[in-house]
Formats: sequence, structure tokens, C-alpha cells
Amino acid sequence: IIVIFVTSIIIFAGIYAIGNPIDLLLDSRATFEEMERIKVKLGLDKPFWEQYYIFLKSALVGDFGHSYIYNIPAMELIFQRLPATLELAFISLFLSIVVGIPVGVIAGMYAKNFASKLIMFFYILGFSLPSFWVGLMLIMFFSINLGILPSFGRGETITLFGIEWSIFTLDGLKHIIMPALNLSLFGIAFVIRLSRAGMIEIIHQDYIKFAHAKGLKSSRVMFVYILKNIMIPIVTVLGMEFGLILAFAVVTETFAWPGIGKLLIDSINLLDRPVVVSYIMMTVFIFLIINLIVDLIYSVLDPRVRIKF
Repeated sequence: IIVIFVTSIIIFAGIYAIGNPIDLLLDSRATFEEMERIKVKLGLDKPFWEQYYIFLKSALVGDFGHSYIYNIPAMELIFQRLPATLELAFISLFLSIVVGIPVGVIAGMYAKNFASKLIMFFYILGFSLPSFWVGLMLIMFFSINLGILPSFGRGETITLFGIEWSIFTLDGLKHIIMPALNLSLFGIAFVIRLSRAGMIEIIHQDYIKFAHAKGLKSSRVMFVYILKNIMIPIVTVLGMEFGLILAFAVVTETFAWPGIGKLLIDSINLLDRPVVVSYIMMTVFIFLIINLIVDLIYSVLDPRVRIKF
């Protein structure tokens, strides 16, 4: 609660200090009286502390204000775009897990082989390449040269539980492949690095040797003794990665993916304060929830960190 409160002050002060939305909302030929009328209507004529007090009082009941541009509740506008970003985040996280962990484990098991060194080369490559450049290269190769994947939009969607989803249609999956791959490269590289390092450290521990000496199957040793231990740092990275994808998938979404990242960029350009403040407040809340979930998963993976009352 304290983190959310302090963050709200910092966010509101920062947004308050950036420009005047009236300059963008009204035509340059607007009269002084028209400008003053809009200021009063939006509450922009009040001092900072009073604007913040009104915002805080409304936020406590779930009202984060109306968008200056779209004239609808800011949170409603964000929730309209959120499913597109959630799809992108979950697919990217899925790719980080199903590619990063097996590849990292293999690289750790055969650390001195050429294959492991090749994997580490691609890890460094994926870790170093900027996502905006990778996005452009993916578009150039798969969309322009080969013409097999679309380069913009979500494609065909279907409505489930009142929400539009694209991952449940073939056309939607074609549209999400490139942005999800672009967004997951950093996560895949990081997971490979952690999996490999954890594997190298744990595989030579005495309890692993003892488990093999007892005649336990290699699969049981891998899943019960090794993976459970190397997953602790990986859970941390994946949790933070998921939060970062939801909050800052801005570069990827500027490639015409209609998510909340693109909404943030548009709102900053138009000085749509309620949308920017609502977006960042939601991001803070998401990070707090993810940190809590990561801590709970820790207690499942490692009984030593459990708190008893």
C-alpha cells in the first residue's frame, strides 16, 4: 500500500510537470475563453496538490479519470487493449520456458562440448541484439522476402467471455508469431544462461551423485532433484520478465500491435494524463502481485524459505 501511494505521488507529479494538454486538445485558433473553459472542465485550473487530492479520492473508488482524447474512462480504455498485450506476454513467456530451460540444461550437461559453446554464442547474440532491430529484420525476412507472415495487426479474433482473443484463430496465431518471438528473445537468452549455470553447479553436488548411486532413474534425478533446484532463480527472472513484457512491450507494440504499450506511446504524445497515470498505476500493481506470486512459488520449490507463524 505504501509503495502504491508513494508511486502515485511521483507519477502524478511527473505527468503534471510535462507540458499542457490544452495545447494539443484545442486548435491553435482557439480563443483564450475557450481554453479557460476546457481547463475548468478538466480540472486543470487547480493547483497540483488539489488535482492530486481529487485523483486520489477518485482512484480509491476505482475511478482514474476520463481520457482527454477518447472521452471514456481511462481504465476502460486500458482494459480494451489489455487482452492483446496479455496474449503477447503469455506466448513470449511460454517460448522463454519451452526453449530456454531445455536448451540451457543441455548446455549445462555438456558444458565442454562444441554444442554448448555454440548455444552460449546464440545466448550472447540474443542478449545483445536490440529488439527494435530484430523486429525490423523479422519483418524484412518473413513478411517482405518470404511473404509468409503478416507484419501488423492482430488478425482474425473471436470473442470469449466478452473479450476478443486472436490466439484461438489460425490467422491470429500467424500475426502473433513475430512480435512474440521478438519479445521473447531476451527472456530465452536469460533463461538459457541461468539454466546452464545452475546445471553446472548442481550436477556435481554430492546429493546428485548419491541419488545416481542409489539406482534412481536419470529422469527422476533430473525432474525431482536437479530441475527443482535450478528453477528458483529462473522463477525470479520469468516473473520479472512477465511484468516487464506487460509494462514495457512498447518497442514491439509500436510495430502495429494494438496493445497497451502502443496506447501508452500514443497517450504520451497526446499528453493524455489520465491514461498515462492509470497505465503506470496498473503496472505498479501488476509488479507487486507478480512479486507476491514469485515468493509463494519459492516456498513451494524450497521449503527453507517458508515462513511459519
